[in-house]
Amino acid sequence: MIEAPAIIVDELSDGAAVRGWVATEECDLIITDLQIGSMGGMAVTIDLRHEESYGAAPHVPVLMLLDRRADVFLARRSGAEGFVVKPLDAVRVRRAVRALLQGEEYEDDAWQPATVRIAATPA
Repeated sequence: MIEAPAIIVDELSDGAAVRGWVATEECDLIITDLQIGSMGGMAVTIDLRHEESYGAAPHVPVLMLLDRRADVFLARRSGAEGFVVKPLDAVRVRRAVRALLQGEEYEDDAWQPATVRIAATPA
């Protein structure tokens, strides 16, 4: 969804490896799924924010991919700068990536319940 000539994507298969990777590699953005290997996206983000808080790691924006609406609370609580709720589509993911790379936050509005209005019936 985000591949382009100017973009380098590194893939880690273990959430626990993210902290060490961020400390040694130059990274502009982390995209993590809420459900990954031994350490989920929320734990990865909290771990990064903890390391950052005392100067052990640089600040790197995190985009979290969520499974359901209820996970929005977890993404916000963890310190992620953005989230997208599944099912994913390329437009929303690219929009989120662009916002985070520009220093903005991104909250996918797909998680919000639809508002249904019933027109008043004439008396």
